[in-house]
Amino acid sequence: MSTNKERLAHFDVELKKRILVLDGSTGAYMQGFNLQEDDFRGKRFALHDKPLRGNGDVLCLTKPDAVTQVHDAYLTAGADIVETNTFGGTTISQAEYGLEAYVREINEAGARLAREACDRFEAQDGKPRLVAGALGPTTKLLSMSPRVSDPGYRDVDFDQMAAAYKEQALGLIAGGSDLLLIETITDTLNTKAALWGIWEAADETGTLLPIWISGTITDKSGRTLSGQTVEAFWNSTKHAKPWAIGLNCALGPDDMRTFLADLARVAECPVAAYPNAGLPNAMGGYDETPHSMEKHFAEWAKAGIVNILGGCCGTTPDHIGHLKHAIEGVTPRAIPHHDVKLRLAGLEPFNAAA
Repeated sequence: MSTNKERLAHFDVELKKRILVLDGSTGAYMQGFNLQEDDFRGKRFALHDKPLRGNGDVLCLTKPDAVTQVHDAYLTAGADIVETNTFGGTTISQAEYGLEAYVREINEAGARLAREACDRFEAQDGKPRLVAGALGPTTKLLSMSPRVSDPGYRDVDFDQMAAAYKEQALGLIAGGSDLLLIETITDTLNTKAALWGIWEAADETGTLLPIWISGTITDKSGRTLSGQTVEAFWNSTKHAKPWAIGLNCALGPDDMRTFLADLARVAECPVAAYPNAGLPNAMGGYDETPHSMEKHFAEWAKAGIVNILGGCCGTTPDHIGHLKHAIEGVTPRAIPHHDVKLRLAGLEPFNAAA
């Protein structure tokens, strides 16, 4: 079986030859499993004093076969990269369920389940797959107050946020992740806390995994919730030398396209995108079908603005299967080099030429 170093080297070569395929949604897809409170509790948390239904991360401990079923479905559809089922796996997010003490175990189990699925498929066909350890945005924001009447108030400070991400990263590293994916980020300061936590985990373990950063544009204004444009977001995170940067969630492929092109123009690393299957409709569902999203993915690929593609909320293995078909034989985006020595950012970017 390939090692982490061998897998990363393999995909560094593959990125120059083709567009890589990420998996699709986990939580939204798993809703179709009709899991009940007892499934989330399992035997281990049968007497837990808070409801656990809706806490998808705890399923890594209480219903691992359901998590494996998701991974297997996406790998069968053709995914090169599988995300761990750990989107809410921080002490901050798990505090809502009273499971803060189990965060490292949840993340280690989530990474192990994804690693086992990928290794099983590699054993069948000899093709390596990557495990992306998923670090979600948490339920808190560092840049904005949750209290309209008190703009200076914060539910959490930077050090607490970084410590929460460190704990998550330690579990994801121990479980066998190949890289760490900071995803669905609407607040750039949260990203910086995640980076700090990851680097502290690396200092503790001696293992610094490649970092993938994925921001979320919350509406058609083209800005994150904390107000940054796509290019400003890149300027704010470029120092981390990410393995890849991209956009995910919130928008469907039609609305994401313009902002993705902006990112592709400036980012000096692979660009990834995994949009929702459209915006949620009045019934809370998603209207973009595998066939309709295939058309968008094919256009993005031919336009040369992506290196990695996948799906977010509302997407299924069928969407990923159509995605794989859409990009077959298409040359990936060429990674640019810009002769810019100084890049700064507030809400807008500032770039000083050499």
